[in-house]
Amino acid sequence: MQPLQPDTSYHIFNHANGFENIFRHEANYYFFLEKYRKYIGPIAETYAWCLIPNHFHLVVRIRKRPILVNIFSKVSGTVKGVNNIRNKHHRTNDINFGKGIDVNISDSEIEKYLSKQFANLFSCYTQSFNKVYGRMGSLFIKNFRREPISDKTHFLNTVVYTHRNPIHHGFCKQYAEWAYSSYNEIMNRSNDGIETDKLIKMAGDVEGFIKIHLRSLVSLDPDNYPDIPNP
Repeated sequence: MQPLQPDTSYHIFNHANGFENIFRHEANYYFFLEKYRKYIGPIAETYAWCLIPNHFHLVVRIRKRPILVNIFSKVSGTVKGVNNIRNKHHRTNDINFGKGIDVNISDSEIEKYLSKQFANLFSCYTQSFNKVYGRMGSLFIKNFRREPISDKTHFLNTVVYTHRNPIHHGFCKQYAEWAYSSYNEIMNRSNDGIETDKLIKMAGDVEGFIKIHLRSLVSLDPDNYPDIPNP
């Protein structure tokens, strides 16, 4: 499986490891989103998400390499001079900390860091879930699926596919009826963790965003949407 790359957009998908649900209660959904913001927010822009009982979909763009290097240099403490500069200027919460510093971080280190952030998300959620429900063992499939998004059309189609998932699986009939997706946040023009303005601009305007979603309710053309196997 190809490692995640900086400055690249992805459709990310993961499923329960078996036939049980990964979200059993409303609180589970919100806890997952809280941990998602903690671990994935720093490394990726989020354009769409959808959580349903036994799996989830994300549309993200991994941040550019210089930003990832700055973050990695702070959390790893491996870059020469970083600790001294951090103590001197007290800028540990600044995402641009380290800008201009001659750091020597390899591509493989960045790739491992990106993968580790997702692993931390799944591990943190699983540990809490297991404690609450008295279970043991893995909760998610080990290797989460990641599909690079090739162009604007593919990107928008993936956003629609993500939002349409609960309709496809029979949990609701309209986008706005499902509480655990980014659709309502985007329609309310929320920018809380979602790149709403960029997404709306990509679709042309709000009307364009609505139109492409409504079109998929009439006819979901398999030639225009990512070939994601149904769980």
